[in-house]
Amino acid sequence: MKSEKIFVTLQPNLKTDMAEQDNNTRRKAKRQQPVDNTYGHLQPQAPEVEKAILGALMIDKDAYAIVCEMLYPESFYEPRNQMVYAAIRDLSMAEKPVDVLTVTDRLAKDGHLEEVGGPTYIAELSSRVASSANIEYHASIIAQKFLARQLISFASVIETKALDETSDIDDLMQEAEGSLFELSQRNMKKDYTQINPVIRQALDVIQKASANTDGLTGVASGYHKLDDITSGWQASDLVIIAGRPAMGKTSFALSMAKNIAADYHIPLAFFSLEMSNVQLVNRLISNACEIQGSKILNGQLQPDEWDRLDKRVNQLLDAPLYVDDTPGLSVFELRTKARRLVREHGVKMIMIDYLQLMNANGMRFSSRQEEVSTISRSLKGLAKELDIPILALSQLNRGVESREGLEGKRPQLSDLRESGAIEQDADMVLFVHRPEYYHIYQDDNGRDLHGMAQIIIAKHRKGATGDVLLTFRGEYTRFENPEDTRISHSSTPPISGEIIGSKINGENQPLPDGPLPF
Repeated sequence: MKSEKIFVTLQPNLKTDMAEQDNNTRRKAKRQQPVDNTYGHLQPQAPEVEKAILGALMIDKDAYAIVCEMLYPESFYEPRNQMVYAAIRDLSMAEKPVDVLTVTDRLAKDGHLEEVGGPTYIAELSSRVASSANIEYHASIIAQKFLARQLISFASVIETKALDETSDIDDLMQEAEGSLFELSQRNMKKDYTQINPVIRQALDVIQKASANTDGLTGVASGYHKLDDITSGWQASDLVIIAGRPAMGKTSFALSMAKNIAADYHIPLAFFSLEMSNVQLVNRLISNACEIQGSKILNGQLQPDEWDRLDKRVNQLLDAPLYVDDTPGLSVFELRTKARRLVREHGVKMIMIDYLQLMNANGMRFSSRQEEVSTISRSLKGLAKELDIPILALSQLNRGVESREGLEGKRPQLSDLRESGAIEQDADMVLFVHRPEYYHIYQDDNGRDLHGMAQIIIAKHRKGATGDVLLTFRGEYTRFENPEDTRISHSSTPPISGEIIGSKINGENQPLPDGPLPF
C-alpha cells in the first residue's frame, strides 16, 4: 500500500514534467522552423560607423583624401549624416580647414545646421573618436552598405515591373541588365599597383615573344604584311575596321575569321547583326571554296565546283568558329555571351559586324552619339576584362563621297560615323579602301590598283601606321595576300604586295631600297 501511495503521489509530477518537456520540444521545433523574412527587413546600415567616420574627418585633415573615392553624401544612411559629410566635402574641395567650428559654420550657411541637430550634434561626432586610424576600413563598411541598398532598390523596381502584366519582358530584361551594368560601373574601383610586378609581367611577355620566330605576339590575321606591322591582334585591344558601303569590310573580317579559325584553329566568335547565320556561312563557303556567291545561292555548280566544294568545305567543318546573329544586340547581351564563350570555349578573339547596329538598351541617352560613345567604351572595357582582342566593324559618314581625287577618297579618322569616341577608345583603326570602286586604277607611285584593296592603318597605339595592299576577289568575298594570288593564278601579271607607306610615332618614314624590313 505504501508503494502504491508513493506511485499515486509521484504520478502528477511525472505528468507535469512530461508536459513541460513536450512544450519545450514544441517551442524548440518552432524556433527551428524557417521564418519568412521577406518583409520587415531593416535597410542595410551602420549609423555608429557613420558617426565614427564623420568624427575622424573632423580631427584629421588628411582623412578626407583616404575616403573621398569611396564615399559620397548619399553613401550615408542617415540624412543628417549626409548633410554633415557634404559640408566636409565642400570644405575639403575648397582647401579649407575641416573641424568642428568650420563644419558647423558651413552647415549654418547652407541652412542645415538645425536639421542635423545643431552644434551639439557636431561636437558629439568629434568626441566619439580619438584617431582616424581605422577610417579606411570603416569607409569600406559604409560603401558596402550603400551598395546593398542600391541593389535592394534595383531588385524592388524590377520586381514591381515584372508583376505588371503590361510590361514587355524583353524590354524589362534589357532595362534590368542596363541598370545593373551602370550600378557595377559606378562601384568598380581599381587600386594602384607598385611597378615591380608590372615590370616582371612585361618581361615575361617579352621573353615569350622572343621565342616566336615569326615575331607575332598576338592573334595572326593571315595577312603577312599586316601582321608584320601589328605583330598580330593584341590581347585587350579594341580594333575598329571601318569603310564605306561596298568597300568589303565584312568580306575582310570574314576572310580573317576563316584564316584564324579554320587555318590556325584559334577559337573565334563572330557576332553578325546584319546577316543571318546561314548568310554568313554561305559567304564563308564561297570564300573557302572559291565559288561565286550567286552559285552558292542557286545551287547551279559545275562539276569541278562540286568537287571543290566537297574537298574544301572540310576546312570549315569542326573549326572553332562560333557565330551569333542576334539582331539588335545590346552591349549587355554581348558581355554576357562573350564571358560564356571565353569560359566554355576558350575564345581568343571576338568580331562584331557592325558597331552602329548595336544598342545600349536600358540606359538613357540624350543623343545617338552619346549611345555610340557608351557602346565603344563598353567594348574597350570588355576587351580589357576578357584580355582578348575585339574587332568591331564601323561605318564611315558620307564625307568621303564629296571629296575628289585619290587622296580625297582616302578615308580619314574624322570620317568615323556618329561618334568621335570610337577613335578615342580604339587602340587601332583600320580602313578598308578600294580605289578601283571610285574608278581610280593607279596610285601616286604608278602601282596598278585593279583588283586591289588598301588596308590603311590610320591609328596604332602600340606601333607604326601605314598601308598594306591586298588582293580583293569580290566574286568570292575574299581577300588574299598578293603573293598567294600569284601562286594560285600564275598566268596573271604579278601584283605588288609591298607596304606602300609607313609612319612611326606619327612621322613619315622613307621606304628603304631593296627588301622591306617588315
